[in-house]
Amino acid sequence: MQIYRRGKHKIFIGMSPGVGKTYRMLEEGHRLRAEGIDVVIGLLETHNRAETKAKAIGLEQVARKQITWQDTTLTEMDVPAILHRQPQLVLVDELAHTNIPSSEHEKRYQDVEQILVAGIDVYSTVNIQHLESLNDTVAQLTGIVVRERIPDRILETADEVVVVDVTPETLQERLRDGKIYAPEKIDSSLNNFFQRRNLAALRELALREVADNIEDTQQSKGDALVPATCNIHERVLVCISTYPNTVQLLRRGARVANYMHARFYVLYVNEPDRFLTKAESLHIATCERLCQEFGGEFIQVREYNIIKAIAQTAQQYRITQIVMGESQKSRWQIFWKGSLTQQILRLLKNVDIHIISTSRSADEERVKS
Repeated sequence: MQIYRRGKHKIFIGMSPGVGKTYRMLEEGHRLRAEGIDVVIGLLETHNRAETKAKAIGLEQVARKQITWQDTTLTEMDVPAILHRQPQLVLVDELAHTNIPSSEHEKRYQDVEQILVAGIDVYSTVNIQHLESLNDTVAQLTGIVVRERIPDRILETADEVVVVDVTPETLQERLRDGKIYAPEKIDSSLNNFFQRRNLAALRELALREVADNIEDTQQSKGDALVPATCNIHERVLVCISTYPNTVQLLRRGARVANYMHARFYVLYVNEPDRFLTKAESLHIATCERLCQEFGGEFIQVREYNIIKAIAQTAQQYRITQIVMGESQKSRWQIFWKGSLTQQILRLLKNVDIHIISTSRSADEERVKS
C-alpha cells in the first residue's frame, strides 16, 4: 500500500487586498515550473486585475466545479479533480473564502487541508484581518467586522509564512491607479477600509504576526542557527517585591510593554523559608490582579537566590527588557557585594535593564538608567 507524505503548506500573507500576494504566488509558481516541478492553479481570483491575469498565463489551471444553488450556477475549486490530477504543487487563492453551502467543505482552507493530506504541496494567500484571533482587534482598529476567518492553527502549522509587504502610501497609489478595484469603487475604498491609519495598523499586525510565527517555529524546532537569546518580539519582565511601592513599578512596566507592543510578564521571587504577613500577601495578590488586568502573565517562583531566579525566568521566557526598582541596599553593601542590576547584567548579556525610581509619587517616576 502506498503511503503519502503530508504536503507542505506555504502561505503568502499581507495587510490587505492589493499588496501583491497572488502575484507573488504566481511568480513562484512560474519559477518552480521552470525548475521541472509539476505546478497547477487550483483556484485563482484575479478580480479583473490585468497584471494578475497576465501573470497566470503559462500555468495550467484546473477547471472549476459548477454548483447550482438557489437556481444560480456558481463555481468553486474542484478538489476531486485536483486529487485526480495529482500535481506536485497547487496554487490556491483566498484561503479564508466561504464555499457555496452545498459544497463538501464549508471553508476553502478545509479544501486545502484535504489536498495536503493527499501529499500535494499547496501555496495559498490570505490577508491578516482574516485570522480568527485578530478579529476583535481588527474591528477596533478599522471599524470593520470581518466575516470570513481562518483558525490560527492554519497559520501556526504552515511550513512557511511569507509576508508580502508594501507601504500604505504605495497601496493607496495602486488603488488610485485602478490596479486593485474598478474605478467606481476607488473613492469609497479610500474613505473606508483603505484609509492610511487602517492600512498602517493592519501592516503592523501582519509584520508582527509573521515575526511571532518565525520565532515560535525556531523555538519549537530548537534551531541551532538562532541563539536562544535572539528574539524578534520584545518581552518585558517586571520584577516586584513585597515593598508597597512596587505597584508603581508594575504600572510603569505595563506602560513600557504597551509602548513596545511587547508581551508583558511580572515576576515575584518568594524565598521558601520566608513567611509573608497578611499585608504582604494582599500586596502580592494585588500585583497579580493588576498584571492580569494589563494582559500580562504573573510568575511566582520559590527560590533562595533571587538573581538566579530572575536570570532563569528571563531565559525561559526569552525576555528582552527587565524593569526593576532601585536597590534597597546601602551604598556600602553595593560597594562590597555589587548591585542586583550589576549581577544580573553579568548573567544576561542580551537583555536591557530599566531601573525605575519608586520612592516618589507616580508622577515623579523616572528611568535612572
